[in-house]
Amino acid sequence: TSFSTPKKKKRDDGMREHVTGCARSEGYYKIDKKDKLKYLNNNRAFAEEPPADTQVRTRPLLPAGRRSEQRRLLSSFTGSCDSDLLKFNQLKFRKKKLKFCKSHIHDWGLFAMEPIAADEMVIEYVGQNIRQVIADMREKRYEDEGIGSSYMFRVDHDTIIDATKCGNFARFINHSCNPNCYAKVITVESQKKIVIYSKQHINVNEEITYDYKFPIEDVKIPCLCGSENCRGTLN
Repeated sequence: TSFSTPKKKKRDDGMREHVTGCARSEGYYKIDKKDKLKYLNNNRAFAEEPPADTQVRTRPLLPAGRRSEQRRLLSSFTGSCDSDLLKFNQLKFRKKKLKFCKSHIHDWGLFAMEPIAADEMVIEYVGQNIRQVIADMREKRYEDEGIGSSYMFRVDHDTIIDATKCGNFARFINHSCNPNCYAKVITVESQKKIVIYSKQHINVNEEITYDYKFPIEDVKIPCLCGSENCRGTLN
């Protein structure tokens, strides 16, 4: 069957007017290159110079759960806006790409899968918050169970983060006397957290390291970092 195609009408702005009143009901049709170019140029100019009252509306919305978490983090800014909290907020929503694999320093290590700039938050040291008394008990129990390495990180005088059986990739970071990262204690929502920062630019596939800063003891733990200024021991 053949039927006459309704004559194309154009609006004042040069675009075709839909005969049926709805673009979806008319199916696929081609647009003249001149009209298409005019439409693209208008949109491009609008995108380059957005109105002041629409700049906030065009921001992508976060899921409800993340928005509430972001509000909780922002509410912890009492008066002044702390840069550490801002960076920690960014770290929660945009984690660095890291991987753990065999290390030339010791056993397993953590490596960067993307370039990391200097003074960036790399990863949070996650584990169970325990007291000093519990840490002493667990250390003896780990020795009895044959666990060679315990991953405990001291936060303050009586708080220790134990990542031996409950932690993340941060526990695989090896010690180095010439590290490319350092550990820092920050406070978020009245809770102390340990975050690993980058001291310098870190390349892809470069191992993440920091100085454990163990206290000086009579029984020495050998250091295998192999750096030029290696102290020879961890403590």
